[in-house]
Amino acid sequence: MSAPLLSVRDLSVAFPVRPDGAVPWARRRELQAVREVSFDLDAGETLGIVGESGSGKSTLARALIGTVAASGGQALWEGKDLLTMEPEERHRHRRDIQMIFQDPLAALDPRMTAGEIVAEPLAVHQPGLSRREARRLVAETMEQVGLLPEHIDRYPHEFSGGQCQRVAIARALIARPRLVICDEPVSALDVSVQAQIVNLLGDLKRDLGLSLIFISHDLGVVKHISDRIMVFYLGRAMEHGPAGDLVRGPRHPYTRALIAAAPVPDPAVERRRRGEPLEGELPSPLAPPSGCVFRTRCPIARGSCADERPAMRRYGDGHFAACPHAGESGGQDAV
Repeated sequence: MSAPLLSVRDLSVAFPVRPDGAVPWARRRELQAVREVSFDLDAGETLGIVGESGSGKSTLARALIGTVAASGGQALWEGKDLLTMEPEERHRHRRDIQMIFQDPLAALDPRMTAGEIVAEPLAVHQPGLSRREARRLVAETMEQVGLLPEHIDRYPHEFSGGQCQRVAIARALIARPRLVICDEPVSALDVSVQAQIVNLLGDLKRDLGLSLIFISHDLGVVKHISDRIMVFYLGRAMEHGPAGDLVRGPRHPYTRALIAAAPVPDPAVERRRRGEPLEGELPSPLAPPSGCVFRTRCPIARGSCADERPAMRRYGDGHFAACPHAGESGGQDAV
């Protein structure tokens, strides 16, 4: 078996926070945004990361691309740790890992045309290209994502939200990356447009041999594009495994709650579903619950859940969940 393209081990991200109204010399606390997360990503694979807003999904993505500093752990890219690379070496790997952001319009410079936006990475990664060759690559890449030749000289405000996201995807692809991190790429789009963008990303993954990390709060969207899924809650991985196994047979009560909350267009399936959507608010990451961080909202929590952080347990081939009572939580139909 070949080594993973990306191997993340015990990755943590913490931010120092000074209490409101504190005197300058007051001791700062730490907000643990990501806590000891581990996973492997193979070449050509899509890992979906799902969880509520504030669970640390985007922070994990930003740690991987280097826009926030990790406080611990490793992120091995073909055996080399991205987190400890010298700036010059990391710069060489930036071409391999690109990112697509949540708000397509906000991610694009309104003063630049679509062609200029898409071409910008070429100035960094292929500075020797002629203007003619660069324009050819831009037109070719824009066509790959479903944009027309006349779109090359338009400005972002002249596009729809879906078209803006296609421009952002083309910008990520023109550097010919091996991994694209998609941070909530469809959450700002209409439902019909969401399906188009998800299908486009799936086609590009297949045609270009890409690996994807697809981040979303919507498990129903994630399951359509992912080979494996990791469920996040308050900075920790609660469950991960093959997409089909996790959706059809979720083990962690949090995963079950996310599935119960996902809308199902088929009324017959909706009537058969069991389980109640998640209730209550996400606890503050500045004061997370002891032991299992999900216990304050968990329908099967026991007193012992407050004493010790649960370890990942295997429930099948590559299927893990951080809950010692997972087998007691009952079944749940797939979304």
